[in-house]
Amino acid sequence: MRMSSDCTGAGWSLRLVGRLACDHRPVNGLGGYGGRRLAQLLGPVGVWSFALQRMAAADEIAAAQRFEELGYPAIWMPESLGSKDVLVHSGLLLANTTRSVLAPGIANIHARDPMAMANGARTLGEAYPGRFVLGIGVSHAPSVALRGGDYANPMEQMRTYLDAMEAAQYAAPTAEQPVPLVLAALGPKMLELAGQRADGAHPYFVPVEHTDFARRHLGPEPCLATEVTAVLTTDRSAGLDVARAFAKHYLVLPNYANNLRRLGWSDEDIANDGSDRLLDAVVVVGDVEAIVKRVQEHLDAGADHVCVQLRTEKSADPSVAAYEELAAAFHLG
Repeated sequence: MRMSSDCTGAGWSLRLVGRLACDHRPVNGLGGYGGRRLAQLLGPVGVWSFALQRMAAADEIAAAQRFEELGYPAIWMPESLGSKDVLVHSGLLLANTTRSVLAPGIANIHARDPMAMANGARTLGEAYPGRFVLGIGVSHAPSVALRGGDYANPMEQMRTYLDAMEAAQYAAPTAEQPVPLVLAALGPKMLELAGQRADGAHPYFVPVEHTDFARRHLGPEPCLATEVTAVLTTDRSAGLDVARAFAKHYLVLPNYANNLRRLGWSDEDIANDGSDRLLDAVVVVGDVEAIVKRVQEHLDAGADHVCVQLRTEKSADPSVAAYEELAAAFHLG
């Protein structure tokens, strides 16, 4: 990341404003970690868990501790409407684990101002060196509207937000190593921005062909940390039901639907909660071998890190037993 030498970050607004017109230099404490270093930190496979934000603190701590015991180097969690605050949530899990990297996937830029985002990340980075990755994103128009925000130009909003983060004052000590920064990115412009202004990108709800696309637009240096959703089952019919119940919420969001169209998927595939062919592409349904195969396909296509989100009929199920099976197959621990 770069920061202005004479900008204060005051008077932030998500309304479209001009870029900060001043020279930039590296900022201590946030971003600039390096994509190759981040790839090494995260390792090839991690956990992505929606369930953690649905659980009581004691229960999610126990699940996170088990993920760590199994050898998963990174644990990702979301921030959605009505969820736990993802920076506070990260701090809770960091305080109750010892090795795992915690990463928001993602922290919504419309949920807090840039100074709060930057300084929250710096606080966690100093308290838990080398164990926190800040993932940020523009969210989606319906969610932003419910917050009373404006989604008029997400690319310019992200650029302006990054500028304001870089300019944010911070009076406390920072860690010796900066907090890695990744951007939620699907399309070419956001991927390119991630390559220019962050340490990497975090695509979500994508088929394998997107990973090759993402790597080409991101470039060779930044870290590509791709989410993969899976249903561990030998009952294909039941597994597709779980996959469709999960996917239907994303297929109605323009960002995800347009991303699939860009990759060649038809409106017929996207309609009616998704065709079986599309569901198979964005959610792997099958046994451990099938999930391992899908992860490897993403790694072969250019991903550095694949965070696996295991889904069941219950959104608050952390799928610990299933992650145990995957850990053995990935030779973790």
